[in-house]
Amino acid sequence: MYDLDTRKRALALVARGRSLNSVSKETGVSRAAIRSWQVRLDPLGRSTSCPRCRDVPRPPEDLPAYSYLLGLYLGDGCISAARRGVYFLRVACADAWPGLIDACAEAMRAVLPDNKVFRVQRQGCQNVTSHSKHWPCLFPQHGPGRKHERKIALEPWQQEIVDAHPWEFIRGLIHSDGCRVTNWTTRIVDGERKRYEYPRYFFTNTSADIIGLCTRTLDRLGIEWKPLNQSRAAVTISVARRASVALMDTHIGPKY
Repeated sequence: MYDLDTRKRALALVARGRSLNSVSKETGVSRAAIRSWQVRLDPLGRSTSCPRCRDVPRPPEDLPAYSYLLGLYLGDGCISAARRGVYFLRVACADAWPGLIDACAEAMRAVLPDNKVFRVQRQGCQNVTSHSKHWPCLFPQHGPGRKHERKIALEPWQQEIVDAHPWEFIRGLIHSDGCRVTNWTTRIVDGERKRYEYPRYFFTNTSADIIGLCTRTLDRLGIEWKPLNQSRAAVTISVARRASVALMDTHIGPKY
């Protein structure tokens, strides 16, 4: 989350007549976060009560881990009700990516360190699962039906975390509903045909809102992308520019 000095500086720029868009570009803070600071300047304090029962939510224990887990949840996660007001967060991770399974479990433990994390084997995948009464408030995007059938928008406090830890958020999205592939092309150089590697990243989702969260974060990181398959139910975006791919390689890391 952002410190008080950052918040005051952004609001001071707005008070001088600057637009939210220009202040956002200068400070690296999203417009949604700046708007929320106009209502409440002080950061949300840590509460020992259940955040579902109070106006002031309890921040996650580990903010970078939360940003990563948020990306995983939006891609392949769901929250379901159990008994006595307990909910379980479940993220489906393919058996082909054991490193991803470990990373997901570690993120869950970091966000709620007092809660156990389980791995339930299913055909071709493991469901990384943790039970808590707090999952619905930590992921307020939870609701009935599929994600692409309802509005998905980040709360201001979530947007602050994503703004502060954007690469972790993108890593979670790519590790859930994305991939890195390597294509090959040939060129004639000095009369000789040579073969060149052509890596790229893809992210696919059926929710236009989740696609928007991904592309806006990529824009803020300076990653060039383009949409594919817009006429289909699922939208795919591609990152193919060499400089952008190299930057993604530096921060994303492989699933395995």
